[in-house]
Amino acid sequence: MNVLILTPDRVGSTLLQRLITIYMNAHMYDKPVINLHELTNGIESYYSDIYNKEILGKHKSRALWGYYQKLEEITTLLHNADHYKTSRLARYHITRRGDSLPDQIQFYKYLNENFYIISARRNNLFEHAISWGIFGVTKKLNVYTHQEKISAYYSVYKNGVTIHPQHLVQQLTAYKEYIDWSDRYFNVSSYFDYEKDLKNIEQYVLGLDIFPNQERKSWEDIFDIPWTDWNKCHKLISDYGAADKKLLEGPKDINTMPALLQSSLSLVDQNYLAQHGEKYVTAFKGIEELVNIGALVTGIPIKLQTMAEKRNVIKNFDECIDIYNKWVDENNMGIKYTNDDLKQIANDEVKLWYNEVPKNLLLE
Repeated sequence: MNVLILTPDRVGSTLLQRLITIYMNAHMYDKPVINLHELTNGIESYYSDIYNKEILGKHKSRALWGYYQKLEEITTLLHNADHYKTSRLARYHITRRGDSLPDQIQFYKYLNENFYIISARRNNLFEHAISWGIFGVTKKLNVYTHQEKISAYYSVYKNGVTIHPQHLVQQLTAYKEYIDWSDRYFNVSSYFDYEKDLKNIEQYVLGLDIFPNQERKSWEDIFDIPWTDWNKCHKLISDYGAADKKLLEGPKDINTMPALLQSSLSLVDQNYLAQHGEKYVTAFKGIEELVNIGALVTGIPIKLQTMAEKRNVIKNFDECIDIYNKWVDENNMGIKYTNDDLKQIANDEVKLWYNEVPKNLLLE
């Protein structure tokens, strides 16, 4: 079973495709299951000693993740590879490539006929747009190690960010165009709703019609730790949200910062990390092994910011609300929010990530 996730990005699509690949690899298929990430910015065929056959993968150098392949060539690579593929297709890559519409339609036809297609979406378009706004500063869509997160977001938490109104509107418009594109050209089998399904993502994945006829294996069956515990550890180990501002006053030290950030957590959450740390690390190494053998492009992305954290770092947050609500009125799409609405959403969310919520993340 091949799986394709349609995405505008900032909707959980990277997490979803990595998890689907991990769960599929834990089940018995008649062929290997290989994650390719984005289809349109460079995939290659190479011989794998592990799988004893030619398989597809991303080039080891990200500098070669470019638009050098025609869609017809990508289709041929996919067709000739004798293994199952999990992947994504981002509309903005299609837009940037500039392929002719007939070439696009032929490519979409192949995907519709050969992939189980999921469309990833968001209900809260305001958070979607401000997430893109933060990306405009960090240039990081995802981070996969704690050192990477600490390095990428130190200045964001230290200095804050300002989101340009035009950038916010551009991302909202791009999302609207993504919905039209995915509805127009694809036979979607499942819709991943970020706000609803992320909370129960294991249930969502295991409920997809992509698995062989056998008992479904949970994350705990695979790694001896429940998914929710593992993923909470994944965030808390390099968590800026609870950090004392004094930690950000001096120069960052990648080697000492993880311990300092963890010391900012409540004793309850520090004990939580101590309790689950060994199994978290064991599972992390198991995921790394899937990367090493070519089944995954990267590991699991780390949760970047909760809504409460975004509110704390975006200096023109109130202006962003006004711009967003005006866009909703003009486009008849999305839900309008007040400051109080967003505070409630933020407070509900942080309770999912902390056993004892830091005071600076509870909004009044």
